[in-house]
Amino acid sequence: MARALRLTDTLPDYKGLELKEIKAPVGEVNVRVKAAAVNYVDLLQSRGGHQHKPDLPFILGSDFAGERTDTGEPVWGMWRGAFADEIAVPEAAISPKPAGWSFAKAAAFGQPYLTALVALKRHAFLQPGEWLLVHGATAGVGAAAVDLGKRMGARVIATSSSDEKLAKIEELYAPDAVLNVKTDFRERVKEITGGGAHVVYDPVGGDIFTESLRCTRYFGRVLIIGFASGTIPQLQINYPLIKGLQIIGVRAGEYGRRFPEHGREDREHLAQIALEEQVSPHVHAEFALEDWREAFAMMERRDVIGRVVLRP
Repeated sequence: MARALRLTDTLPDYKGLELKEIKAPVGEVNVRVKAAAVNYVDLLQSRGGHQHKPDLPFILGSDFAGERTDTGEPVWGMWRGAFADEIAVPEAAISPKPAGWSFAKAAAFGQPYLTALVALKRHAFLQPGEWLLVHGATAGVGAAAVDLGKRMGARVIATSSSDEKLAKIEELYAPDAVLNVKTDFRERVKEITGGGAHVVYDPVGGDIFTESLRCTRYFGRVLIIGFASGTIPQLQINYPLIKGLQIIGVRAGEYGRRFPEHGREDREHLAQIALEEQVSPHVHAEFALEDWREAFAMMERRDVIGRVVLRP
């Protein structure tokens, strides 16, 4: 038997979630989970607010690290059902854990860095020396884009609404500039870049998206990652027309499903990046699996820099 955090119904206040004993899963490879990172999509799916709706009931979580039950090898992976003592996955869903990373750090790597990789490499074709403007840079998906963007040779501007959080991002990833979006970031971006960003990475939406169109240079690429602000912006189509902008929606998982060969290549690329330890996922806090409500509440309050991790 194994404990698992299952979603049985999409109800307010996570009333459809239950932590209970289930039969241990059986699959191509079984992994004894040591750490599983919380994604905002887990919160959205819990209340039926995400476009991807698996059949109920299902076990939440998709980023994990642990030990193979057959060999004891430490691994990390991406597969639904991570908020459990044990997970059954295909061999292709796991990769060796970097020796210098804790299980928590390895669990914090997967989905945000895959999203950043697909967005910056496949969609934006980010080039060394280009200016990359990353909004929501202190949350998991944004921090991954700052980290990976620097590795790809871009000049990175990180934004947030918190000076305290931006100071931590400066310490972790040394972006070329940090800006508080409560100020007139649009003019500051144009000033810093000498004409505007080449690429905008936007998981926030709302007014941030609209203002970003006005500080993107001609033929810039604007990546729509999500709407953490809770507001889906309306596109003023004259900006893309006048400035030759490309507005690109990014769903890394869907991209991999539609282009399986690219999806396989991206996962292999991600595994190599991890093994080389050239990036550094940040773990903000760790909670026991039974304390999942506290972890979810921290995510809801936006009190997180990087990732929150559950430990079965």
